[in-house]
Amino acid sequence: MDTEGPTRAVRPKRIGLAVAALLLSVNIWTGAPLFAVWVGSKAAGDSGISMGALFLVVVVLAVSVFALAEALAWVSATDDRMSGRPSAARRTSPWLRSMRGEREETARSRYGISPVERAVVVSVVAAVVVFELWLMFFAGSPLPKG
Repeated sequence: MDTEGPTRAVRPKRIGLAVAALLLSVNIWTGAPLFAVWVGSKAAGDSGISMGALFLVVVVLAVSVFALAEALAWVSATDDRMSGRPSAARRTSPWLRSMRGEREETARSRYGISPVERAVVVSVVAAVVVFELWLMFFAGSPLPKG
């Protein structure tokens, strides 16, 4: 009997889920704001900025970030189901857990960090590093010259 069969068949799907998580989390930081500004610029037209266009940017940004976060949660839950990881132990808030109950570290040591969680952490760290590099080297000084 081949015990590697199901594991071998699930691995490409889990890699695909990790790639999807990386793309979704990067788009939360980049794609959603760019899309919201683009929609606002189309709504404003040639007349310039208006309160309606600004409100539309905020609404589109909120809706798109919420949709991307929901998609990311679905990808994470799907990966949890494929790996056999219990999702309830990972999502219990610290202040809701019993002092005598299972600790987060126990669940982490038993199941490890999922590829989806790794993808999200990598995208957030990359976003912070890129922002810091831009701020230090390319942003320029806001102080007037002279």
